[in-house]
Amino acid sequence: MIPIHELLFFILAAFILVISPGPNMIYLISRTITQGRKAGLTSLGGVICGFLFHIVMVSFGLTAVLFAVPYAYIVLKTLGTLYLLYLAYQAVKPNSKNIFEVDRNITTDRPGKLFTIGFLTNVLNPKVAVFYLSFFPQFIKPQYGSVLTQSLELGVIQVLVSFSINFIIVLTAAKAARFFAQNPTWIKVQKWFMASVLTFLAVKMALSKVK
Repeated sequence: MIPIHELLFFILAAFILVISPGPNMIYLISRTITQGRKAGLTSLGGVICGFLFHIVMVSFGLTAVLFAVPYAYIVLKTLGTLYLLYLAYQAVKPNSKNIFEVDRNITTDRPGKLFTIGFLTNVLNPKVAVFYLSFFPQFIKPQYGSVLTQSLELGVIQVLVSFSINFIIVLTAAKAARFFAQNPTWIKVQKWFMASVLTFLAVKMALSKVK
């Protein structure tokens, strides 16, 4: 079992990453604002199933890679560090768009299509796989037990965190859109706060060592 202090830090990291704007969040917000909460929740169901798909694939992949390649941990740690720095840059890059500014002329879709698009948006997003492959190894140690079990444990926790935060986002998307429209300064504050935390996580990951 992974120690509780490691799990708490992982939960914090998963929280920061899930509130970082990306394809999943943009899709959920756009569907919620244009078609209502029910459409947003249906889309969320597809997104979560996409996460489960990645977790199963990556968990078995990590088990094979970490035991087969001696320097795999170093490679994955480097990828994870670069990925977090990339997300930090994306948060504050010039002319980055407010994720709550959506095209209200989006066509109305049926529940089945909403779920499917949510699922495919997640499954076909290579950044999700990169996140799992580069981030999970920082918390997985052979002395904690089965690598597969630890991967699945982290995966379940990440899905729970992602579902909880995205569920809140769906319920509050319309109000948040109005708030940011009336208070544009908070958008800059949110972006720089996000970039600072992501940079901190990147530095911590870069300095981490195999125990």
